[in-house]
Amino acid sequence: MTHSGAPHPFLTEDHETYRSQLRRFVQKDCDPHIEAWEQAGELPRSLQLKAAEAGVLGIGFPEEYGGTGDDDPFYQTIMAEELARTGSGGLIASLVSHRIGSPPIAAHGTQEQKERFLRPVMEGTKIAALAITEPGGGSDVASLRTTALLDGDHYIVNGSKTFITSGMRADFITVAVRTGGSGMGGVSLLVVEAGTPGFTRSPLQKMGWWCSDTATLYFQDCRVPVANRIGEENRGFKAIMENFNNERLMLCAQAWGFGQVCYEEALAYARDRQTFGQPLIARQVIRHKLTDMKMKLDAIKAQLDLLCWQTTQGHMPVAEICLLKNLSTGALEWIAGEAVQIFGGAGYLRGAKVERIFRETKVLSIGGGATEIMKDLASRQLGY
Repeated sequence: MTHSGAPHPFLTEDHETYRSQLRRFVQKDCDPHIEAWEQAGELPRSLQLKAAEAGVLGIGFPEEYGGTGDDDPFYQTIMAEELARTGSGGLIASLVSHRIGSPPIAAHGTQEQKERFLRPVMEGTKIAALAITEPGGGSDVASLRTTALLDGDHYIVNGSKTFITSGMRADFITVAVRTGGSGMGGVSLLVVEAGTPGFTRSPLQKMGWWCSDTATLYFQDCRVPVANRIGEENRGFKAIMENFNNERLMLCAQAWGFGQVCYEEALAYARDRQTFGQPLIARQVIRHKLTDMKMKLDAIKAQLDLLCWQTTQGHMPVAEICLLKNLSTGALEWIAGEAVQIFGGAGYLRGAKVERIFRETKVLSIGGGATEIMKDLASRQLGY
């Protein structure tokens, strides 16, 4: 159903059943513990098992390895929207870090690799991550410097990666390495397993996403089996690029989800808070803030649903996805700021969802392709 009560044009009863299932998972297994996880700086590994049981982990992955087998993007956006109800971007980032770490394995891995590196992730017994970004560069994937030199049946890996989500807890890390010459043609993907000699990691302290363990990874003469290479040598760049558009759609869904939480929290607070003998919502300026929030959210959701539907029809509207990422993340920054403003001093205190979301908005404008990169990519896709 839409917010107006009318049937949703693209969602089925199965979609809504899945939404209800996830909402129960969030209410029972996530909401009561978010603050404790934030302070701990990581999620408990036991949550992966509960997430697997709730159907969070397998969406879009092959059924024969424990996934749902359904690549319907509406299930993925529902997942992002429902997890966003916790008000914790860190929970989403770390709980489903396999959504960026495992797709290359699902798409290009051998059967043996899928059994080793995919199935246990779907079951919630192992955690997967993706390591591309390096200390010397972010969005410039083709210029990465971490090297992997062939030595018999192993690669010798040297270099470092940073800003890696689930970097401290991950058991399997899909790492972009340089196995060939310069540029995109010399990039390969290797799965580096926890415990590999010469592989170390250190945690990073962040403005937000506290419960998401984020790390810098170091590789010093790491011997990684050739059997851990995903796909052909020097063909990893294409595998990296394949999942970017899906990741960006999910970031749009997250931005909408967090914006919706801010709107609902601010609306409830404005109705309850008394000022000068009247509820805060009696003030025209507050009603206008809330109206502007809803206007932006409804426009974003309409475009998000349309783009998801287009992908189900076999299209990949790259430019429009880039534009929506910028629109949704920019709108979230404004909406979260206005929500904190409506809360006043209460919105500046730890424990309020709007406070946490406000701190975490900026990362969505950077991750998955910074705003500036998105504009440039969209302009090139549009032919100017």
